[in-house]
Amino acid sequence: MEGVTHVPIARHLLRARDFADARYAEALTVADMARAAALSQAHFSRAFKAAFGESPHQYLLTRRLERAAALLLTTDWTVAEVGVAVGAQSISSFTTSFRRMYGTPPQAYRAAHPPAARHVRIPRCVAMAYGRPRNRTFREDTEATTA
Repeated sequence: MEGVTHVPIARHLLRARDFADARYAEALTVADMARAAALSQAHFSRAFKAAFGESPHQYLLTRRLERAAALLLTTDWTVAEVGVAVGAQSISSFTTSFRRMYGTPPQAYRAAHPPAARHVRIPRCVAMAYGRPRNRTFREDTEATTA
């Protein structure tokens, strides 16, 4: 067959993984990921596990829990708000899965990792000023040209 190029299965699997990474907060299923990879669900599941070492469902759950852990440390959202933000079906299943992965419930995880602001020994306004980007995009740091 002239002109037909074969796309490696790894490319399809990466497409599905990127799809899951981008849309983890939605109600994704393995069937959705398989469609994104343009593979049958059974073939996709076997190939995904062989390539990445975990099932597509477990991969999606891991991404959600990693994002939840980051949100618990960087926001003041309630555990319920964090669960909803990462696509948890219920708060109890979210809490159970979080405890299984991190060894502690979400609230205790947050308490064990105090915000970095508590460790800063300079005023917050100074820390914020130094954290701002140096590159300006609206040219406010240049003089206005006179016409």
